[in-house]
Amino acid sequence: QVQLVESGGGLVQAGGSLRLSCTASGRTFSRYGMAWFRRPPGKEREFVAAITISGASAFYSDSVKGRFTISRDNAKNTVYLQMNSLKPEDTATYYCATSLGRVGVREDEYDYWGQGTRVTVSS
Repeated sequence: QVQLVESGGGLVQAGGSLRLSCTASGRTFSRYGMAWFRRPPGKEREFVAAITISGASAFYSDSVKGRFTISRDNAKNTVYLQMNSLKPEDTATYYCATSLGRVGVREDEYDYWGQGTRVTVSS
């Protein structure tokens, strides 16, 4: 069992920045790949970014590439999502997730999920 708790969401103006954190407990954090997904209001959850166990490889959705950066600190059992140049369309509930296998862009590739943290970007 892995427990994930997201934090760092809030209200920010367009063009601003926000850093989300996800802290894991219950099992060895360093054994899992990590990802961020988001669910905009009234829409389905979508992939944002993923990072491998070692942090050596990361990939992003086209909509956030160049603006968002995923990173991890295994010593702190934490994965981060640095969000820059935020746009109103980034408004969503953001979720972190862990994968016991390969990291990818599909929800069914992930095994544990946090409760989510809300991000609202105003125009």
